[in-house]
Order: sequence, then C-alpha cells, then structure tokens
Amino acid sequence: MSAMVFKNARLVLPGEVVHGALRADAGRIASMDTGATSALEGLDLGGDYLMPGLVEVHTDNFERHLMPRPKVQWAEMPALLAHDAEIAAAGITTVLDALGVGEADADSLRGSAWNRVLDTIDTCTERNLLRADHHLHVRCELPAPNTIALFEPFHGHPRLSLISLMDHTPGQRQWEDIEQARTYYTGKKGWSAEKFERQVEHAAALQAQYAEPHRAYFVDYCRTHGISLASHDDTTVAHVAQAHAEGAAMSEFPTTLAAARAAHERGLLTVMGGPNVVRGGSHSGNVAAADLACQGLLDILSSDYVPGSLLSAVMRLVHDGILPLPQAVATVTRNPARSAGMADRGELAPGLRADLVQVHMAELSDGSLQAVVRGVWREGIRVL
Repeated sequence: MSAMVFKNARLVLPGEVVHGALRADAGRIASMDTGATSALEGLDLGGDYLMPGLVEVHTDNFERHLMPRPKVQWAEMPALLAHDAEIAAAGITTVLDALGVGEADADSLRGSAWNRVLDTIDTCTERNLLRADHHLHVRCELPAPNTIALFEPFHGHPRLSLISLMDHTPGQRQWEDIEQARTYYTGKKGWSAEKFERQVEHAAALQAQYAEPHRAYFVDYCRTHGISLASHDDTTVAHVAQAHAEGAAMSEFPTTLAAARAAHERGLLTVMGGPNVVRGGSHSGNVAAADLACQGLLDILSSDYVPGSLLSAVMRLVHDGILPLPQAVATVTRNPARSAGMADRGELAPGLRADLVQVHMAELSDGSLQAVVRGVWREGIRVL
C-alpha cells in the first residue's frame, strides 16, 4: 500500500479547522502539516474539507434494502451491495448495520432468521466487495416471543459491536401517542386499521410476559461478552436510571428533554437522529435533536433511516449557530467511534486509520451550504 498526500485541504481537527496537508501510509495517517506543502505529488483538494470517515452506529438502511416494500424480500447480496454503496456515498466508512430481532408478525423482516444475511456480510467482506467497514448492531424487541431464538445466529459473532433494547408497545416510549403509532404502522408497515387494533390489544399481554426476562437475558449477554449496550426511546428518568444500572453506554433517541438530561447526568451518550435535525423535529412528535444540542445534551448523530442525513445534519447545526464545525463533525466521527469501542478511527490524528472524506461546500442561492461528498478513502484506499 503506497503513501498518499492530500494537499491544499481544510483539515477538520478535533478542536479547529486548519489549512494544510495530510500524508497517509500503510492505511494509517502518517503526518499532517499546516499551510502550503512543498510536495509536488499528491491529490490537490482545491480547498475542500478533509474530514475523518463518518461512523454510523444505527441505520435501518440495510433492512430497507432487504425489504423495500412490505412482504417483498430482496436477495441478500444485491441488497447489501446497494446499501453499502449508499453508505459510502454519504461519507460513512464504518457502519454498524442495525438488524432487528423479534417480531410476532411472521411476514415481517424482524420475525425472520438472519443466517443468510450474516453469511452474505462475511462473504462480501472476505472477497473485498464492500466499500465500508461493516459491523453489527442487533436491535432486540423485548416483548416479542421469538427474540432470543432469532438472536442465536448473532451469538458470538465477531462483528457484533452493539446491542440495543427496544420496546415498541404502543402507549409508552416512542409510541406514547397512540395516534402517532397508528400513522406509522398503517402507513409504513401497510397494516389495516383492524390489524393495528388487534396488535395494540395483544401488545400489552406480550410485554407483560416477555419484556423483563428478555431484558435480563440481553443485559447479562452484554456483560458476559463485553458488548456495548444501549437503551432505546427512553422517556422518563426511571427508564434512564434502569439503563444506567444495567450498564448501558448509550441512550438512543430519548423522547423527552428530561430523559436526555438524566442520561447526560449519568454519563450515557445521547444518540439522536440526523433526520430529526434536518427536518427540524421528530417524525414521532418527540423532542427535537437540535434542542438537545443547544443544551449540550447531544453526543452522537445517527442517520437512522436516511444515510445522507449525517452530513446534512452536521451542516444544519453549523448553519443555525448551534455547534461549531469541529464539534458538529465529532458527533458523526469521534463520538460514535468511541461509543462502539473503536479507538483507531474517528479523528484526523497520526497513527489512526486513514478513513477520510473529501467534502466540498456548495453555496446555495439562499446562502446556505450543501455538503457534497467528492471522495472517500478507507484505510488509505479510495472507495468512492
């Protein structure tokens, strides 16, 4: 692997942006220099920004490619390759593919076995067919009867980096507002109004029977195997206190300011959705991510269901004067990398992986800036 020089770049460092050059060698960042470089060779970025490769800890995008419409299953390898290409085009060099386990509906993706999907990820990685570095985030639906059985293929898997505990029982957490739940399930999931009513009636019984024992199982699994644990859709201080006692490192998508503040006080990293920032609020009617950022309660941004939302959210936070660029970039690079135990990436610093993104800032007619990904390198190798 030959050395490569990136010159005439705006280097986005942890605390500042400087004009300079970066040299990568053997897949790592070898050195950085400020100002002009005397190197004749190298890639001239023309004043574009050079950022660390983005790190995505929670995206449903792979699931969307596996089932692009309700009950429409897509072949695993084409789905993975399409997902991977979309991820790389968004500047993401490390992705934790979020795969859900546990669903009473046998026709759903999360009610199916994941063996073939995992084999496909392994095969494509071994054959060097993927642009991004893929890891696994298993989302466990606690009230579902089949959650532990469907988790079996992930048990001991070397790519497993994160487990999150979910409970989508209508009437609490994300779906505290039943009407918001009705809109989601009848719209995105294609449920009839009758099916929604049946599921709501059945959900409370499933929660009472399965949620607590399943929660205990996965908390113990994370402790035993050294896997990062995240809570999901915390709404109350009690939700956060329970997650903290169980050893959770992250609070994903807290739905209220009180829950986000409680997470911060207990040292849990708060994860919010990039689409929430871009849209100016939650699609579920919950707390706005930008409001948390204004109060110093936003640690990590996740693209959730739109990979391109990461950079767009970063620019929205900067444009609105909420965060300076280095701090906004850290929410999609250094912070998520550290939360997943990946200390070898997420910053522009000598010795770290040469996971790099060239970003051009295009000025629009309204004076705002649109971040455009012009090049992506993973461990010094260009993948886009």
